[in-house]
Amino acid sequence: MAILSIQSHVAYGHVGNSAAVFPLQRLGQPVWAIDTVMFAAHAGYGPPLGPVFSADTVRNVAHGLNDLGVLAQCDAVLSGYLGDAEIGDAVLEAVDLVRKANPNAIYCCDPVMGDREPGVYVRPEIPGFMEERATAAADIATPNAFELQLLTGMPTDTLDGALSACRQLRDAGPRIVLLTSLEHEETPPDSIDMAVVSEQGAWFVRTPKFALDPAPNGAGDLTAAIFLAQHLNGFAPDEALSRTASAVHAIFEETAQAGTRELALIAAQDKIVEPGLRFEARKVPD
Repeated sequence: MAILSIQSHVAYGHVGNSAAVFPLQRLGQPVWAIDTVMFAAHAGYGPPLGPVFSADTVRNVAHGLNDLGVLAQCDAVLSGYLGDAEIGDAVLEAVDLVRKANPNAIYCCDPVMGDREPGVYVRPEIPGFMEERATAAADIATPNAFELQLLTGMPTDTLDGALSACRQLRDAGPRIVLLTSLEHEETPPDSIDMAVVSEQGAWFVRTPKFALDPAPNGAGDLTAAIFLAQHLNGFAPDEALSRTASAVHAIFEETAQAGTRELALIAAQDKIVEPGLRFEARKVPD
């Protein structure tokens, strides 16, 4: 069984499929990647150079897989940054193709729209598309705290508020909401939180925060991929959260030691599977 990952691709660095495919494979998940762009590097280095693929390109590749008769082997679709809403349409069409071939397949939507700094960095139509169509069609959504606030209109600066926003997002579609980059009133300055909300309840996990300047791009892409893999590997939401946070922390630790602005995925590849240091998810009382 495989994951269909529809995201951007860069030749140098780790964002989009370049951040997601290798960790998914190290966690035992075959990946079929459909690239939405082919850039030399991500925008952190300046205006990216390379082609942006059309929505029809995404459609053609998805339909090509369908014509091969292999989509019944697909367990999940993973999507991330969308250049425009038309590519979003093509992603949702691919999700429909996969679900027709395999009704048990799931869709994991990373609703990439922005962060506290620099704010919204996608085209104006993308937040509405994410709220009204993409997350509504998803089984798993993985927003950061800034994106969750955009999707729900609810504040995320308290743990209770953030979890309430996750529950509101769940009511609109996804069964599981993974909330990343959470910093609320109880989060120490040297720490970062992550939470998950599902029908089983809510949990959060806290890990040390590394002072990396600039912070590596692609952390959200990496986190969504690892969580999806752990979910497909059969772990309950709280255990998947713990394993995801532990692996991401280990990768950031390796990145800090390497002194690079790119995620040290190759150096940390064994820690993706066995992080060593484990961070337990803590249940939030109902």
